[in-house]
Amino acid sequence: MDFVTDLLASPFYCIGWLIVGAIAGAIAHSVMNSSAPLISDIIIGLIGAVIGGLLVSILGFSTPEGGLTGILVNILVATIGAIVLLAILRAVRRA
Repeated sequence: MDFVTDLLASPFYCIGWLIVGAIAGAIAHSVMNSSAPLISDIIIGLIGAVIGGLLVSILGFSTPEGGLTGILVNILVATIGAIVLLAILRAVRRA
């Protein structure tokens, strides 16, 4: 199943991605040495988690389902999405 189908299939996927997105936002906040408030970076992490999940789905990669491996892969994907989004927002603010 792809990300969008999973997201619409069960509210538990939504809750899981909210938690993963919040963790990813906090990690991205640390990695990017952001001066923005942590809560705004957590919100950006949530959006980055969705973007990362969509990109993985579009590129045709599948993530492991369940278990510690699945959680770690999802956090990695969400963190990369959040870091990319933070970098884009930082570039736009400077321009």
